[in-house]
Amino acid sequence: MKITLLSLSLLLILSCKKEVSKSNQNSTSKDSLMIKNDSVQSDKTPQNIDEIKKEFAVLNEKLLAKKLDSTGFDYNCEEEEGEIHFYFENQKLKMVKHFYGDSHFSSVTKYYVKNDRVFFIFKDDTLWQFEGGTPEKPITKDSINQQRIYLKNSNPIQCLEKNFIIRSIGKNVDPETVPNKEGKCDIKELMKHYQTILKNKDKKDKVMCL
Repeated sequence: MKITLLSLSLLLILSCKKEVSKSNQNSTSKDSLMIKNDSVQSDKTPQNIDEIKKEFAVLNEKLLAKKLDSTGFDYNCEEEEGEIHFYFENQKLKMVKHFYGDSHFSSVTKYYVKNDRVFFIFKDDTLWQFEGGTPEKPITKDSINQQRIYLKNSNPIQCLEKNFIIRSIGKNVDPETVPNKEGKCDIKELMKHYQTILKNKDKKDKVMCL
């Protein structure tokens, strides 16, 4: 009888320990999930390259999934035509896209924003021209320049640049394989354009010039 009671007591103690252990594991798992969610939803402005890349990835995923609200306007200034698009989340500005071009040139600049500060700029310029062929089947060449600018507190901390050519006929290089090179960190004109764009943020109709 004593042996039976002792055995039951041991089983009860082991069962309680397992329940406590399981409870602690669940608590740890929930805490880890909360920490992970907090890191994604943090309102802190990115302070270094790694944080900027993470913030860019999260925001770009929402843009591709069309989860952000958007508005914008067009403008026509002499031979230059352009489009401005604003992207918002919970009424907070997240990205500004500026496209403009003429007969042989086009440019797209994207300003990624958090807490009303630009933390990343992507600029893609394309100059195209004829390169042989016939009037019926001309060959064209696109000379492309891309800039990637990382900013901390509105100041550039790294500027990368790549150049490549895409032709309408023949084998072309994969842009992803073209290495980035350190470029000039002069963002004065880019930020000047950005401030001008913000001043026209509430425009509803086509405007003549920015």
